[in-house]
Amino acid sequence: MKLLIHPDTVKRLARELAQAGRREIGGVLVGEHLDRNTFRIADLSIQRQGGDTACFVRRPGDHKAFLDRFFSSTGDAYDRFNYLGEWHSHPSFSTEPSGTDLLQMHEIVNDGPSAPPFAVLMIVRLDADRRLALRAMAFRGDTVEEAALVVSDRPESDPARPRSWASRWFGRPATKPIIRFI
Repeated sequence: MKLLIHPDTVKRLARELAQAGRREIGGVLVGEHLDRNTFRIADLSIQRQGGDTACFVRRPGDHKAFLDRFFSSTGDAYDRFNYLGEWHSHPSFSTEPSGTDLLQMHEIVNDGPSAPPFAVLMIVRLDADRRLALRAMAFRGDTVEEAALVVSDRPESDPARPRSWASRWFGRPATKPIIRFI
């Protein structure tokens, strides 16, 4: 599986992790299906509470408004835009998923008829140089595979594109990021 992530999302994660310090934070990932086994992370929610130095517990109710806004902004086109999975930080540990992480992801994809066909787990941390380290894994049934993360600019037509206050008022598209990674 290939996951595209935007430079603005990378910067946002780095800022949030710096602010959280040694406390784990996390949320859900939503995205766009681009091609067979290729998805674009369009946005992510951020839950700043519920974590300590060695554990993060996602509270589903905290993410409902985020999901509702995302689905509304994408015209409820669930075949193209949908839930991709979960993310959380490991500020004190490697980006290797813990046994608890693996168990929870397997529970998500094996939750009966309402289970998603797959779910991504992305674990992030700031390294010693304050650079963002990311690792993603895709879970399908009982299988787990490493997902390739590629930093790529947002398309102009992205419904989840961050907007400036002027573009929200006047409908102008947001500007491209100043730093280009690819």
